[in-house]
Amino acid sequence: MSNNNNAAEVVLSDREQILRTCEDRIGYCFRDKSLLLRGLTHSSCAVTRLDCNERMEFLGDAVLGMVICEYLFQHFPDRREGQLTQQKSHLVSRAVCVQVAGRLELEYLIFVGKGLQAIPESLKAAVVESLIAAVYLDGGYEAAGSFILRAFAAELENCSEGDAENYKSLLQEEIQRDGSLIPQYVIVEERGPDHAREFHMAVQIGHERFEGGWGRSKKEAEQKAAMNALDAIHAG
Repeated sequence: MSNNNNAAEVVLSDREQILRTCEDRIGYCFRDKSLLLRGLTHSSCAVTRLDCNERMEFLGDAVLGMVICEYLFQHFPDRREGQLTQQKSHLVSRAVCVQVAGRLELEYLIFVGKGLQAIPESLKAAVVESLIAAVYLDGGYEAAGSFILRAFAAELENCSEGDAENYKSLLQEEIQRDGSLIPQYVIVEERGPDHAREFHMAVQIGHERFEGGWGRSKKEAEQKAAMNALDAIHAG
């Protein structure tokens, strides 16, 4: 049976109605309903572990990652690898999958055993991935991609350029590829009155110091210094 721990839940009297409701919410009609059923079935009420959605969760995670990577690659051609990696990690995270499950109200459509009184967040995230796999197995990559882009539309719209520009993290990733040195940020100069102080920070990696950058805060100056260091490393 589906979880019924919310008094406002719509009563779903039978399995077929649950499957139809799920199709309406995700915007996809299955040719093979057994795939949808397995995608919604938790191990707590499955006859065997192969009848639950665990294996589908594994596949759905991979499909989700591929679709998100392709979206970011196509829509943000100026972003570096590190920026794309950071954004992808966020978009495929458990927290985002839980948000998607909440918008689609999937919590009330999951088949669970009687002993499971509340649906944990891990299960909500897992069912999003298992449904992605179900759509993929039933309709192919294009159908799965369309479902993902619809379901994750709100999060994808928030992929602002500013959120991805973390030059300190990118510099750290760049340095770790070649060795274990840690970038050090040093104050080169300060200017201005106390209420409008500006800072000139520079990055030092080992014995090499790179061109610094000015900022209205140490954090801003460090980001500019890291950007200059990255540009110098890539130019070299």
